[in-house]
Amino acid sequence: MKKYLLPLAAMLCTVACNAPKPSPAIPADKAVEAKVESVLKKMSLEEKAGQLVQLNISVLEDDTHEAIDPAKLEVIIGQYKVGSILNVMHDAAHSREETAAMIRQIQEKSMELIGIPCIYGMDMIHGASYLTEGSLFPQEINLGATFNRGYAKWMGDAMAYESRAAQVPWVFSPVMDLGRDPRWPRLWESFGEDPYLQAEMAREETLALQGADPNHIDAYHVAVSLKHFMGYGVPHTGKDRTPAYIAENDLREKYFAPFLECFRAGALTAMVNSASINGVPTHANAILLTGWVKEQLNWDGLFVTDWADIDNLFVRDHVAADKKEALALGINAGIDMIMDPYDPTCCTAIVELVKEGKISKARLDDAVRRVLRLKVRLGLFDNPVWDNEYPDYACDKFAQTSYAAAVESEVLLKNNGILPLNERAKIFVTGPNANSLRALNGGWSYRWQGSADEFAPQYNTILEALQARFLHVTYEPGVVYDETPMAWQNEDASGLSKAFAAARGADVIVACVGENSYCETPGNMDDLNLSAHQKALVRGLATLGKPIVLVLNEGRPRLIGDIEPLCAAVVDVMLPSNYGGDALASLLSGDENFSGKLPFTYSKHINALHTYDYKVSEHRETMEGSYNYDAVMDVQWPFGYGLSYTTFAYSNLQVSADSFKSSDVLRVSVDVTNTGKRTGKEAVLLYSSDLVASLIPDVKRLRGFEKIELQPGETHTVTFELPASALAFVGADGKWRLEAGDFRLSCGGLGVMVKCTETKVWETPNI
Repeated sequence: MKKYLLPLAAMLCTVACNAPKPSPAIPADKAVEAKVESVLKKMSLEEKAGQLVQLNISVLEDDTHEAIDPAKLEVIIGQYKVGSILNVMHDAAHSREETAAMIRQIQEKSMELIGIPCIYGMDMIHGASYLTEGSLFPQEINLGATFNRGYAKWMGDAMAYESRAAQVPWVFSPVMDLGRDPRWPRLWESFGEDPYLQAEMAREETLALQGADPNHIDAYHVAVSLKHFMGYGVPHTGKDRTPAYIAENDLREKYFAPFLECFRAGALTAMVNSASINGVPTHANAILLTGWVKEQLNWDGLFVTDWADIDNLFVRDHVAADKKEALALGINAGIDMIMDPYDPTCCTAIVELVKEGKISKARLDDAVRRVLRLKVRLGLFDNPVWDNEYPDYACDKFAQTSYAAAVESEVLLKNNGILPLNERAKIFVTGPNANSLRALNGGWSYRWQGSADEFAPQYNTILEALQARFLHVTYEPGVVYDETPMAWQNEDASGLSKAFAAARGADVIVACVGENSYCETPGNMDDLNLSAHQKALVRGLATLGKPIVLVLNEGRPRLIGDIEPLCAAVVDVMLPSNYGGDALASLLSGDENFSGKLPFTYSKHINALHTYDYKVSEHRETMEGSYNYDAVMDVQWPFGYGLSYTTFAYSNLQVSADSFKSSDVLRVSVDVTNTGKRTGKEAVLLYSSDLVASLIPDVKRLRGFEKIELQPGETHTVTFELPASALAFVGADGKWRLEAGDFRLSCGGLGVMVKCTETKVWETPNI
């Protein structure tokens, strides 16, 4: 083991002990702490080691892969004292009753053999995704597109309720990785590219999942696991689980911001980034895990690894020579629970490391306290299982909210007057995404790589929804996907000629293109362009002279700059889940109105991938070298873009003061008027631009958003409360600073200038 890595945690502890501790992220509860200490002092070394380990349910499966083998359960709990299990059998959704029965069996054995409840965790990122009858919502990228905090809350409410109904008290959600690289295959799991949008939505979901009191979580709420701490979404290569290189000021200012917001909101656990930042594997990064979170925030929650990532410290990253060194490196850096899916002998290795002095007893006890504290806060010692009633499981309210979220998330990007469609029009539907629930849902849906058609046939695909809404709908796919999960990119284009022939009699063509579902590393790709077969489909259809409505059903913005001019309208539905087809039919017919806006930048060129908050030095107007803060680079569509069937006018942008100090709060107001003939919703976005700074400033940053609904002719005044400290940035010295000078606040194409009259530098790492 590299000798310089192990003392780092001790060094950080020494620094923290000499500095005043901040107020705890979660207020301490005397009863909770007393229970933790009471259990801890009775535990053997082997029992303590077992609490630090989480295994995949597959280690308990019998030969049918549908039930637990009692003998295996006896070994895992009785011999190894394992404290946590995750996932579902055979990587497939099970009923609520089957899941609950399985967890009851584990809990009863855990209480019998070691007197400590097991904690069961599941990946639930857009609803109860591993329960066959559970409620699924649009993926997080869609919720970001609504710019409506309510949907993050309502999804969290439903997810917590239905997870608890299946005896699951811990969900690995929300996903908070900033989706700032469109090549990355997990972009769709995030709320988008912007730190403020991500923080606002994730905080609402966290509060909804855990409830009002994180020290006492009731039987209708669950513990969250924020993921993936942090900087996971910007790998240098664009490939999943590969190294990232992030400037420390960006790491603190942008990537840490959503996690900080949720830690402060009481998040009980966090899952760690599988890759590395600036050459240091995050699972071995004591500065981030112990320093930034446990010490600087005085956070008493639990860090859990991602899948087998302790092994990756020696198998992939080569910062440890073997499994034991990797365990010591991770635990000493701040890891509290090891997700080691298949190997219970890591429990034995932890015992050996403690006896050898390579993991101190103090660090071991600290990690065990964090595991026990989580279980006490969840009430698992008093109620390892529970018999509460859950009458609202899979209820109409959850379904209606999921549909409404899908409606508000689907983004109209282009409309040359073809939409809304006449219900009597002859509509030809084509493309590989037209008749697939799997494509609408994306990954983490019933199965890891995604599936829906086999588990949820009662929901409508895009084709089925259009057939139900319009009078004359015909269909020929032209291109079809290979439905093998790991072969999601494989396509069969042998049906192109049939599609071209079938389209000749149509009035309008709805071409549904994009991606089949994928998740994590299997979703890596080498070309962000929409596939050649699908582009050939659109080009061939364009020769027929029929108007084309291009429907993009995708987890990331696939490049379409060469075919977009061929289309009369473009709609990006992203991954709207089970009600996404119904939502699209309602929007295309005009029964509903579009209000979604892009939560990411939709790039146009393969070598020009960037985010909306690029540096001013990246874009320059030719006249006198002046910067245009309203300009954007040559993109397909910018962040925050989205059309409607009505129009909105902005006026009277005002700020409460034209100068301010660091302690002030600015009140910014703007009037928004529906100038069209239809009721519509508008996401009102407030931006700031720092005109001169000691580091090259971003062109603009999102500072506020509100979703409003207006009747034709109605005007509403939207008011934002903007703390001056929100305009601060992390300087080259690593400190937060607000510098005297001019700022521009903008909203709806309007701008107003304000001046900061003082320079303020904060000594605390977080403001």
